[in-house]
Amino acid sequence: MLQERFLYFPEKAAIEDVVSDRLAAWPAIEVFRGLVAEPAGAVRGTAIVFHGNAGHAGHRAFYAVALNKLGLRVILAEYPGYGPREGSPDEERLVADAQETIELAHRFSGAPVLLIGESLGAGVVAAAGSREAEKIAGLLLITPWDRIEHVAAFHYPWAPVKWLVHGRYDSVAHLVAFGRPVLVVVAERDSIVPARFGEALYNALSGPKQLKIVQGAEHNDWIGHVDDSWWREAIGFLLTPSGS
Repeated sequence: MLQERFLYFPEKAAIEDVVSDRLAAWPAIEVFRGLVAEPAGAVRGTAIVFHGNAGHAGHRAFYAVALNKLGLRVILAEYPGYGPREGSPDEERLVADAQETIELAHRFSGAPVLLIGESLGAGVVAAAGSREAEKIAGLLLITPWDRIEHVAAFHYPWAPVKWLVHGRYDSVAHLVAFGRPVLVVVAERDSIVPARFGEALYNALSGPKQLKIVQGAEHNDWIGHVDDSWWREAIGFLLTPSGS
């Protein structure tokens, strides 16, 4: 009960309420797994976005606005139980579903494929990306944690969270041998997932890595603190083979 209350806040929506002229159902309305936005010109690669624990994929159109400019096809992945999708979320189900989404995107679009995860989505990306590493060019983890029990203990210091949190979302363990570029983004004033947890994840990584601190930002308003040049630098790092 603690984990469900703390982690998952799905918002339901009909397919017709989330698709638009810019965002099409992906891979199709009949087998809806998310939304896709194509760049105006040549496609440089595909970015799959796994959103945070609230709302639905349709609320993350700002990723398409930023990344289509850089020639990236953007898939806004949807979780079971969120938006138009049936089901209910838990760690095992979300990670397995994300692996299926990665496999489909790689099969349909080819390389390179980037994974972007925000908050809860960063935990999903760390787990699914580690299992599908051969299909992935790099990871962008936004306001991530190292281990979910540390965030739970921050919010519920009176509770024995180590025994109450049944889903581990242990991003440190998942990414210990990932070996591909990982960009960790923390919000300086984050009161939901304090920056120190993302920094701890960054410090534990052994492969090509970069840390970006969004100055003055809170957990949910970081997008208003970055610009096109920030995105260009971030994607440039992830698409450089050495991550340099």
